[in-house]
Amino acid sequence: MTATKSVARPDGTATSVTRPARWVVALRQMPTSSILAVLVAALCIFGTVMVGSASEVVSIETYGSAWAILIRQCMWLGIGSAVMVVASRIDYRILRRFAKLFVFVAFGGLLLVLVPHLAVSATGSSRWIGFGSFDVQPSEIMKLALAIFGADLVVRREEAGGGERTVIGPLLLVTAAAAGLVILQPDMGTTVVLACIGLAILLASGVSFRPIAKVAVVVVVLAVVASLIDPYRRQRLLSFLNPGAHASGSGYQVMQSLIGIGSGGLLGVGLGNGREKWGYLPNPHSDFIFSVIGEELGLVGALCVLVLLGALCWFGLRAAGRAPDRFGALLGVAIVAWIGVETVINVGAVIGLLPVTGIPLPFISYGGSSLVLTMAGAGVLVSIARHERVADQRRLAVGGGIRAG
Repeated sequence: MTATKSVARPDGTATSVTRPARWVVALRQMPTSSILAVLVAALCIFGTVMVGSASEVVSIETYGSAWAILIRQCMWLGIGSAVMVVASRIDYRILRRFAKLFVFVAFGGLLLVLVPHLAVSATGSSRWIGFGSFDVQPSEIMKLALAIFGADLVVRREEAGGGERTVIGPLLLVTAAAAGLVILQPDMGTTVVLACIGLAILLASGVSFRPIAKVAVVVVVLAVVASLIDPYRRQRLLSFLNPGAHASGSGYQVMQSLIGIGSGGLLGVGLGNGREKWGYLPNPHSDFIFSVIGEELGLVGALCVLVLLGALCWFGLRAAGRAPDRFGALLGVAIVAWIGVETVINVGAVIGLLPVTGIPLPFISYGGSSLVLTMAGAGVLVSIARHERVADQRRLAVGGGIRAG
């Protein structure tokens, strides 16, 4: 990554100067918006290929065709691509005008999910609203809405000269209300994601760390209590602690996932040659697609996915750091937190380090609402990056601005 070159000093002596490699310099000079667009495109193409490979058996059993699920994924990818292009071309600052409307619509959707005749249930949860042959997941809308609303709230209170309490209280109230409605579905994974989005905005806004730590502790305690009270979630938690002891029950999915990943070795058994998707591993094309990647493409393929997602988060933070205003910086941080937390939760569950919560792997897992809304968030991130300022000409946008009191 670096090259050492000897340079002559004025006094005649030589000194060594370390310079970054050419590709590092080129990467630094490349517009962040272009890098983000390429990363999202690579992830979506990779995800589409893997959905096609992982879903063929399930697709035949459910629809009578090995291509049915893949065709649906391509349809959602087309819609998501159009949404991302539009979002990337619109000035992200316009979103401030509709921040309250977005949250209002998202809350309306979360309330409609609780209506029995409108909600679509699956695997014991009511998370979708059915419109003919299409289902919409309002909690996915809430992720983007909360990011926009939270960033706008912080900026508005800063411009009004408000203190920390004027930011922390309202943002926590909205986040708690959204998380409360989501956990009633029940959907513990999305609840955690929403909480992390709110906490990320608070942390980036520059408020004191102590109230953030208190909130984090409360969130963790409430999550544990909610998991222990509900019998189904309690069983999931116990199987996470010792999946081998529940291999024939609640720990079956994790054990099969680990078997698949372990059998993949370094290079995998080959694309399309995986065995776990043949009725052994539930949800191989959605929540547990990372296990199929590990089995068919091996450790190399799994690491490639993690590198792409990690790079997306890294350059997303670069876009946030170079944003020309506070709203863009905070919104960028919130979207990166959304994508990053979902990646950690999904991969952690697949490899047995975290409880199974049903969170998809961003841009990779099969899904309509999840893919479209995540691509919409990525489009907003690209829009922020399109307005980035050069590092030595900008004022740091993240950190500071909220006064104590």
